[in-house]
Amino acid sequence: MTRSIRTTALYSASLAGLLLLSACGKNEPATPASTPPPASSAAKTPAPAPATSGMTAPAHSSTSASVTPTAAPMAAAPAETPLTVAKLTLGNDVNAQHQVTRASSSFAPDNKMIYASVTTEGRSGGATLNAKWSYLEGQGQLVSNISQSIATDGPAVTTFKVQNPDLWPEGKYRVEISLDGKPVTKQDFDIKKS
Repeated sequence: MTRSIRTTALYSASLAGLLLLSACGKNEPATPASTPPPASSAAKTPAPAPATSGMTAPAHSSTSASVTPTAAPMAAAPAETPLTVAKLTLGNDVNAQHQVTRASSSFAPDNKMIYASVTTEGRSGGATLNAKWSYLEGQGQLVSNISQSIATDGPAVTTFKVQNPDLWPEGKYRVEISLDGKPVTKQDFDIKKS
């Protein structure tokens, strides 16, 4: 009889444990569908060595990129909204949200950093933005080519930066933005003395 009491108690405890485990998480509040996942932090990629021809582009330039989701309305957007590039802005300073604070298409040779803020809209579980910086006076000479992976549930800002500790050669430049390998926008800018 002692054995059957122990067996019954053991079976009862096991059954109670299984019932408790099956009920785990039944009363947890649902997370809002519009809460964006955390954005990637700044990524650094070394700039490729520029080709040599005519005037040389900065040999010591470096680049980086960062992405920040912007505030989105609480209404959930349809899951099918594809990620698109809405705006490209160039400048030499950014705010805490990684947005260019003052747009410009002309920079002084001693500007150490130039930023390209790319505003995107839509959703993506994983997309790749790329910024290709070229020195047009040097026959399209590559200054920098950097990619940033992003995942977002709404509007976001991805900022690319190119910097040169030396003086930039004067002339015409271009930054070209592509999304998942497809060109989507570009902007020309000048480096010249004021």
